[in-house]
Amino acid sequence: MKLMAGNSNLPLARAVAGYLELALTDASVRRFADEEVFVEIHENVRGEDVFVLQSTSFPANDNLMELLICIDALRRASARRITAVVPYFGYARQDRKPGPRTPISAKLVANMITHSGADRVLAVDLHAGQIQGFFDIPTDNLYAAPTMAADILERAQGKDLVVVSPDVGGVVRARALAKRLNNAPLAIVDKRRDRPGQSEVMNIIGEVRDRHCIMIDDIIDSGGTLCNAAQALIDEGATSVSAYITHGVLSGGAVARVDASALDELVITDTILATDAAKDSKCIRILPIAPLIGEAIRRIADESSVSSLFD
Repeated sequence: MKLMAGNSNLPLARAVAGYLELALTDASVRRFADEEVFVEIHENVRGEDVFVLQSTSFPANDNLMELLICIDALRRASARRITAVVPYFGYARQDRKPGPRTPISAKLVANMITHSGADRVLAVDLHAGQIQGFFDIPTDNLYAAPTMAADILERAQGKDLVVVSPDVGGVVRARALAKRLNNAPLAIVDKRRDRPGQSEVMNIIGEVRDRHCIMIDDIIDSGGTLCNAAQALIDEGATSVSAYITHGVLSGGAVARVDASALDELVITDTILATDAAKDSKCIRILPIAPLIGEAIRRIADESSVSSLFD
């Protein structure tokens, strides 16, 4: 097999290549003067099983085009099978129609990846499970929970933990993590706004007093909801609050917001290349995800079970 990388997250691609004991495929992914993407593969890939690693994070449109053009280049170079490895699948939050005359952009992007020539897709913590069904090709959705659970158990020995979902929609994810943490108790932050224009009132469902709270979610973007939830937990008597988030989008002033919040620590994986501000933050820690992605790639290449990674 061969592993090729776009420009969105080269450190992660190199870490995955190191795990697999492979050299990255020799290729150029560059821009013309007018910012058109150009891809050239400098080695033979005919008949090869090729994995293209590219997150479609900011700038989402540029990184998506890089992915599509890499796949097209491999298809025209007669690669036997092309797997799009998309650690962070952009546009995933547009997975349904929130109102009339609006797009379902996640389905559109899935169609684009499929029609560009990909034979398979590998992603990490898709925002919604139904996105797997948007693809007309086999799609594997990896879960960061086992990696996070191992980190939590190592660092929180002897602490009285409670797993917290920052909203009602994330209860399934929180319950799965709680099960891995020796069936830790579960709490939910219930947000509601009684009238338009009023600030949100956060109610805590579950017992958090004198406990160490672990919040879990798939994406942190502006960070407002997470920081407000952390403050609500502290106000309810929680001893400390840490957050484990798979995809650290961290747009705008999110890093400064996190640093000024009640969070003791925000742990994000490296599915998205961290900004300098995130790297310099004393509150943010980055959890490597390369071993999980590398092992999944190895199993796909060997035609062995991927789901058994999470048993």
